[in-house]
Amino acid sequence: MASDLRWQLRFQNYRNSLRDFKIALQQEHYSVLERAGLIQLFEVSFELAWKTLKDVLTYSGYIAITQRVVIRTAFEYELIDDADVWLEALDSRNKYSHIYDQKQAEISTQKIKEHFATLLLNFEKKLEEWSNES
Repeated sequence: MASDLRWQLRFQNYRNSLRDFKIALQQEHYSVLERAGLIQLFEVSFELAWKTLKDVLTYSGYIAITQRVVIRTAFEYELIDDADVWLEALDSRNKYSHIYDQKQAEISTQKIKEHFATLLLNFEKKLEEWSNES
């Protein structure tokens, strides 16, 4: 029962982060602060996404501890569509947290908008479907 509530609460937090992330994605041009905000919203949303995956797997009876194992296991059980893109997003999220320069921020913004946003938005839909089936 507690793990059922845990993944649902985590999923609600994830959806809350996506609300702001979606707003940030709508812009075409970003100031330095807006770009930093988009990157931060991606980092928060991705963090909540993988933790939600971990909680769903735990609820379903699977033990997955590390982020990479969570992602691979979630792919195996069809909770996500593309493990390679998730792993790329994980690596990028880790890089964004440790390195910052203007050029990297511009590249990061483009990558987030063109690749990782779809990943996070599709995960929301996939988990909604999964929760309705459970």
